[in-house]
Amino acid sequence: MELNRIDLLIIAAYLAGITLFGLRFRKRQRTMRDYFLADRNIPWWAIALSIVAAETSTLTIISIPGLAYDSNFSFLQLVMGYLVGSVIISLVLLPQYFRGELYTAYQLIERRFGPELRTATAVLFLLTRAAAEGVRVYAVSIVVSIALGTGEVTSILIITLLTLIYTFEGGLAAVIWTDVVQTFIYVGGTLVGLVTILHLVPGGWSTVRAIAGGLHKFQVFDLSTLSHWPYLNFATSYTLWAGIIGGAFLRTASHGTDQLIVQRLLAARNQRQSVLALLSSGVAVFFQFGLFLFVGVMLFAYYRVPSAAFGRADRIYPTFIVSRMPHGISGLLIAAILAAAMSNLSAALNSLASSSMMDFYLRIRPTVSEVARLRLARMATLGWALVLFGLAVLALHRVGRVVEVGLQIASVAYGALLGVFLLGVLTRRANQRGAMVGMISGLAIELYLWGWSQIAFTWWVAIGTSVTFVVGYAFSLAFSATSRA
Repeated sequence: MELNRIDLLIIAAYLAGITLFGLRFRKRQRTMRDYFLADRNIPWWAIALSIVAAETSTLTIISIPGLAYDSNFSFLQLVMGYLVGSVIISLVLLPQYFRGELYTAYQLIERRFGPELRTATAVLFLLTRAAAEGVRVYAVSIVVSIALGTGEVTSILIITLLTLIYTFEGGLAAVIWTDVVQTFIYVGGTLVGLVTILHLVPGGWSTVRAIAGGLHKFQVFDLSTLSHWPYLNFATSYTLWAGIIGGAFLRTASHGTDQLIVQRLLAARNQRQSVLALLSSGVAVFFQFGLFLFVGVMLFAYYRVPSAAFGRADRIYPTFIVSRMPHGISGLLIAAILAAAMSNLSAALNSLASSSMMDFYLRIRPTVSEVARLRLARMATLGWALVLFGLAVLALHRVGRVVEVGLQIASVAYGALLGVFLLGVLTRRANQRGAMVGMISGLAIELYLWGWSQIAFTWWVAIGTSVTFVVGYAFSLAFSATSRA
């Protein structure tokens, strides 16, 4: 069974509707504060949903079910660590961000250390965010090419172009409010998909429970390392300690130092609402990942064949949608997956543009008029859309399970970034030269972990942060002693 006219009509209606909805915010953009911070007038619940949407890309929706299909619910251990990380950000980093008028996370680094380190951290963000986002945009082609048969490159082009239109015109306000709509679409679509799969499995829930229970697919906790404490298993991605410790570091870095999320937190009306948005988004993400994992277990109970039969686990859910779902529901689910893709892409475009403008261009040309700034901000958004399109095309046929590849690329930089931020917030004696040495050391160790070690990616941020902090603090003391001498 393939998509019919009803499905295609639903998909087309969604794409046209969300694009037109985003364009409604064009007239509200008169200043850089409007374009990049939505005039700091977004309610906490909208920011919370936008954060959830920003970290939920197509690769999340198609790859997390594939993960559960091949294994179990142990990925949730990592999400539990996310909740711990959200609390750390609320207590340690958010109070710093709300002292003054900041547009990007890296302005905080300049305020604490100096302009050179601000440049270094911003460059690191731009490079790794663009690379990780390229993989996420590539994931769109897996779904669209299966559903519409348009080809992978054409599929990437369609989504990139439509997302660019409203992000280019409406800025962060358009991004956040379209995220709110898209969150309801993809969560609602996933719930419909879950019920439909359950209905199609012979015997329904009793069959799913028997098959999945017998193979321990509902297992959440991997306690194998507890009997060997304090020795940790660094080679396995999803254990209790890797989840709690590694997840906490990953969340603190991704939501506390990455402009993609920090920009949303800065758009809140005040610090209290920002904290509320962050904490509630962490709870929502936990239940959302649980939903996606349930989909994977249901699919396993339905197919009962190895994921290799589909070529790769990431293709299982899209293939099921197109070939097994009733017409109408298929179109709704494809639209839901595209909603996640567009919300994540729009977030990346706006955050990359904001950092490019605030951390680089306006430091060189601070006297540019507000009209010119707004025009250049839109040009930066267009430029990054072209870059991400190119990176997504390069990613074709070059990555494995896309959700883990996306997390790995981001994790390579997160440890170095978080270590620098913690040096600035938690210490007084750390200085710019020491922090720079620490960041380079942390980045080097994470590149080694990525390319040459067997240590699971869930530990990379914790290790990189520790190396950056220790080396940075030690060298700061050494440079300080040298200068006094």
